[in-house]
Amino acid sequence: MGPALLFCPADRPERFAKAMERADAVILDLEDAVGAGRKSVARGALIESELDPARVIVRVNPPGTDAFLSDLATLSQTDYRTVMVAKAESAKSLKAFDSRFSLIALCETAKGVAAAEKIGASAQVTALMWGAEDLVASIGGTSSRKPNGRYRDVARYARSRVLLAAAAAGKAAIDAVHLDITDTKGLASEARDAAASGFSATACIHPGQVSVIRDAYAPDAKTLSWARAVLEQARTRPGVFAFQGRMVDEPVLRHARAAVSRAERA
Repeated sequence: MGPALLFCPADRPERFAKAMERADAVILDLEDAVGAGRKSVARGALIESELDPARVIVRVNPPGTDAFLSDLATLSQTDYRTVMVAKAESAKSLKAFDSRFSLIALCETAKGVAAAEKIGASAQVTALMWGAEDLVASIGGTSSRKPNGRYRDVARYARSRVLLAAAAAGKAAIDAVHLDITDTKGLASEARDAAASGFSATACIHPGQVSVIRDAYAPDAKTLSWARAVLEQARTRPGVFAFQGRMVDEPVLRHARAAVSRAERA
């Protein structure tokens, strides 16, 4: 599912339908988007909702918390089987889920990022995601970004490590949210970088960010034209060859196939 995954507070059921209309998949959030006093309301709304399970992800609270246990009990009363596990820090902590569930492990603490490879190797994990704000908070920092809006080095490292861990395990990788809703230029730049780097999707927090992400993940006309042309050339030119002044070998062809695949999904 992807490329635009939209978070929606689970205690706001009046927003569910609009979120489903706008995004490729909706993350119904039982964790950070819901205050402690509203958790029960959110769980009730989740049970009563009748959304397409194939396009719904439920973010649960961190393993080891009372809220997590309540979330598990709630999930058993729904048809939703794709679960995003907040603050995942070990493969062992994911064993609370039985084989019915597919998991997206959210590596957003120092421990979680450090264990990304082991978490990604878990059979039930289908994707890894990273988070900047909780990560920086977990190491005593105060901001994930520099004054110019760019990520600090520690956040960039975590982003890269989670991406590589996902790829090494053959799993999808999801990029973190862009919190500045008004900064569409910054979001577009980060989403284009995410797509080019190998992320499968980017999460977002506002419906207005969905189209920006979709446009960023779809290859531009020039790139798509080149990709199709070089793949056509490869049909009759085995091995390494030159095309439009560039050496083309198998890694370059894989880049081209990825661009065509993204265009088809878009």
